[in-house]
Amino acid sequence: MKNIIFDLGDVIIPIDLRAPLRNFAQLANRSEEEMEALWKEHGIWKQYETGLVDDEAFRAAVRSLVRDESDEPDRWADEVIDTAWNSVLLDLPVERIEKIKSLKGKYRLLLLSNTNPIHIREVDNRLAELGQPSLESIFDQVFYSHIVRMLKPNPDIYGHVLAQADLEPSETLFLDDNLLNIQAAAALGIRAVHVVPPKTILDYLDEIGE
Repeated sequence: MKNIIFDLGDVIIPIDLRAPLRNFAQLANRSEEEMEALWKEHGIWKQYETGLVDDEAFRAAVRSLVRDESDEPDRWADEVIDTAWNSVLLDLPVERIEKIKSLKGKYRLLLLSNTNPIHIREVDNRLAELGQPSLESIFDQVFYSHIVRMLKPNPDIYGHVLAQADLEPSETLFLDDNLLNIQAAAALGIRAVHVVPPKTILDYLDEIGE
C-alpha cells in the first residue's frame, strides 16, 4: 500500500449531521422536522458543497428560506449562520491527527471530503487551537467537493483524485464512513474500508499494521 485517502467527517472529526437542523429550527422558531423538509426540498447544502454557490450566496439562501420578516437583522448575521452550520462538527480528537501525521513519508496522504468553505475554515481553526497544522499542511493533497464540483459517491470524483494524484487504485487505501462512498471507490479497484463505530481510524490503521 502506497497511498491512503481519508474522508473527513466521522473519520477524522466526529460529526452530528442533525445538529445544524436543530439549531436552524430553533433560530427560526420551527420544528426540526419542518426544517429538515425545507432543507431537503431546496437542496441548499448540495449547491454549496458542489461549489455552485459561495459563502455569501449560501447564507443568503438560508436567510431567504427560514428568516421571518419580523426578525431582527442580527438574528441571522453571518456569524450566527456560520455557528449553527458548524455545529455539525464535534470535538476533534487530536490523537487521530497525530496518527495521520506519523504516517507522512511512509505513504502519500490524501483527503477527500464532501464539504464546504465554512466547515474547512472551522476545522482549520480548531486544528490551530490544538497547536496542529492546517489540513492542507497535514495532507500531501486535499480534494474538496466544493472545489472539484462533484460529490461522493459519484464515480467521477474518485477518477479525478486518481488522475490528479497519479495513483494506482490497487496501491490505494480509502477510509470513509459512508457505505455508498466505499462501494463506489471499491468498484474502481481501490481498497476501500468502511469505518464503522465503535471502531475509529486508529483501529483500522492498527489492523493494517500502522
